[in-house]
Amino acid sequence: MKHGMAFRKFSRTTSHRNLMLRNLVTSLLEHEQIQTTLPKARDAARLAEKMITLAKRGKAASVTAAGAFLLNQSLIPKLFGPLAQRYANRPGGYTRIHKFGNRPGDNAPNAILELVDNPRDLRWHITARSVGWELMKDQLKDKEPIELIGTACKTRTRWSVLSSRVRQRMRGSSTKTRWNLQKVLKYRGADAQRDFVQAAEQYADTVLASTVAAKACEDNREHKAGHMPVGETRNALHLAKGITGHQKPAPSEAHILSVKNMFKRLSTN
Repeated sequence: MKHGMAFRKFSRTTSHRNLMLRNLVTSLLEHEQIQTTLPKARDAARLAEKMITLAKRGKAASVTAAGAFLLNQSLIPKLFGPLAQRYANRPGGYTRIHKFGNRPGDNAPNAILELVDNPRDLRWHITARSVGWELMKDQLKDKEPIELIGTACKTRTRWSVLSSRVRQRMRGSSTKTRWNLQKVLKYRGADAQRDFVQAAEQYADTVLASTVAAKACEDNREHKAGHMPVGETRNALHLAKGITGHQKPAPSEAHILSVKNMFKRLSTN
C-alpha cells in the first residue's frame, strides 16, 4: 500500500515543489490573476485560500505565519488589509479557476487562477456582457440600433438589475446567466449593482455601435463595374470567367477590410 500520495508531486523534489507553489501564491496575491497549468492552479488555490483565512483572523501569529510563507514581504499589508476586508463576509471560496485550452508544445491544460471579486474578475465581465446582450436583443425587436445607442438600454438594464425580482426579470435568460448574476452580486458591496449596470450598458452600446458602423460602411460603399473590393487580389475578369480563368487564392480574412478587423486594429493601437 502506498502512503503519502495525497498531493501532486509535479516531478519535483519537495523543496522545489514547495518553493514553486509559494511563488505562485505570492504572484496571485500580488496580481490577483495569474495564468498557469491546471494542476498547478489547483494546488496553488488551496494554499492561497489558507493565506486569506489567516488574514481574516488578524492575529499576530497569523501575520508571522503568512510572512514565513510569502516570498514578497511587501504583500503582508495588502493581505491583512484590503483582501481581508474584501472577504470578511464570504465564508470561503476565495479563488476561481478558468480553463482555456491547452498549452502549445506539451499540450498541458491551461488555466487562469484568480481571486474572486478582483477588479478584472472574468465571471463579472462575462455576466455583464451576457445581461447587456440579452436585454439589447429585447429592445431591438421594436426599435432600430441607431435609436438605442446610449439611451434605450439604460433604463431597462438598471431596472432589471436593481429590482428585487432580478431572477423573475431575467426569466428569459439562460439558467447559467441567472446563476452567475446571483453569484457575482452576492458578496460585493453596495456599489456592485451600479458598476454592473454600467458594464452591461457599455457593452450593449459597443455592440449597437458596431452594428450601425457595419451598416454605414455597407451603404456608403460604391460598387462599380471592374472595381475590386478592398483587399481582393483577383480582378473582375478572372472572377467573371469562373473556373475557366486563372484562379488566385482568395485573400485571408485578416486582409479584408471589415468592421471586425477595423475594431480589432483600433483595440490593438
